[in-house]
Amino acid sequence: MSELVDDLVTDAEVARSLPSVVGAARRIVVKVGSSLVTNEGRGLDEQAIGHWSQQLAALVKQGRELIMVSSGAVAEGMKRLGWRTRPKEIHELQAAAAVGQMGLVQMYETKLRECGVGSAQVLLTHADLADRERYLNARSTLLTLLQLGVVPVINENDTVVNDEIKFGDNDTLGALVANLVDADVLIILTDQKGLFTADPRKQPDARFVHAARAGDPQLETMAGGAGSGIGKGGMITKILAAKRAAGSGASTVIAWGREPQVLQRLCDGEAIGTCLVAQTAKQQARKQWMADHLQLRGSVVVDDGAVDKIVGEGKSLLPIGMTEVSGEFSRGDVIAIRDLRGQEVARGLANYASSEARLICRRSSQDFERLLGYAAEPEMIHRDNLVLIRG
Repeated sequence: MSELVDDLVTDAEVARSLPSVVGAARRIVVKVGSSLVTNEGRGLDEQAIGHWSQQLAALVKQGRELIMVSSGAVAEGMKRLGWRTRPKEIHELQAAAAVGQMGLVQMYETKLRECGVGSAQVLLTHADLADRERYLNARSTLLTLLQLGVVPVINENDTVVNDEIKFGDNDTLGALVANLVDADVLIILTDQKGLFTADPRKQPDARFVHAARAGDPQLETMAGGAGSGIGKGGMITKILAAKRAAGSGASTVIAWGREPQVLQRLCDGEAIGTCLVAQTAKQQARKQWMADHLQLRGSVVVDDGAVDKIVGEGKSLLPIGMTEVSGEFSRGDVIAIRDLRGQEVARGLANYASSEARLICRRSSQDFERLLGYAAEPEMIHRDNLVLIRG
């Protein structure tokens, strides 16, 4: 085991020589844990949230896109309700979440507004990200907020969903959000400096892991259990979150949340905490996911001009180039793009259901509102959600 650990542990000089994962990132998801947000359960830490908000605002003004996934609603609710220990009954957890969410979001809104940056509250559940139509709706909303320079503050919708409270954790939610928006990096701020080969609170000779491959099975072996009685996670949830984020090409940094100017310094290229590097390029992972789909719910046939645009020029598929729609599919399903001879040339995520696609077939985007009753994306399949099968 010691030899395997030596393979994982990277000294600081080697870590600094690695390409700056965060320094080159444009779209970043930051997750902060309950123990940091609520100062180990003693109520919302206004000063800490203020410091993170200042850094988020500064990075947004530099042209980066930031999303904050924040724990703390249940813990803040416990404090407001005068509860000293985390309740076990689902209805009490939901009540605490409902009470605490008010203060949590208000605090972020106030601090970010003081720094000249807008904020938005987004409550998600795992079910929102499992359903493709709701997934795309959430993605569209978040990307629009980022384009507007707004910082979305995300938490699980613990008030109405019980299994998210019972089994969920915001480390996992942070990874799911990173996948949702195609983030470059997930930064998990915690009450530890990063990943150690053992629990440093119990084993003083534990060695620090500066850098490793996300998804390496040895990481899960080394990770301990939950550390705080306030939050639900532990280092193992962060390791698994990094593994999940790496599936879409996002690397993960695990760092101490009270490190001075931690977000700004990471974005300046400084080696802080543990960097778990994704082994798959971001675009490659997304394309591979679509290419690997074995069951397609439908297809569209396109004319030769559309084929040339898609294959030759890397353009999106516009409905005006479609000649036929086959099958029954929903918005967000993976469908095939076929040429006039029936050969599949590409596949991708449909922006419109099959019933809607038939109405806008051979039509310009200017006609969509009249035909559908609303105007949404001008593309049937956006090029970012499209993978070539032959070129």
